[in-house]
Amino acid sequence: MSDQIVLPLTALLATIIVTTAILRGWQGWLALKERELDRTSGDVLHTPAAGKIELADLKERVRQLEAIANGVEL
Repeated sequence: MSDQIVLPLTALLATIIVTTAILRGWQGWLALKERELDRTSGDVLHTPAAGKIELADLKERVRQLEAIANGVEL
């Protein structure tokens, strides 16, 4: 085979190998995150009261961050 064919084929093969490795890593990362979400979703109470408490906590955090941004000491 001539160098005009070998070099592009080698580059194409290397691109395919790298792309395959990246895609497998991405799929593995997504599977890991899905398992983490499944694991943590069982720990949270799924009641309206729990959602309201969590929302109130988030609002309080936002108020504190806004106070810090405005230079107000808490």
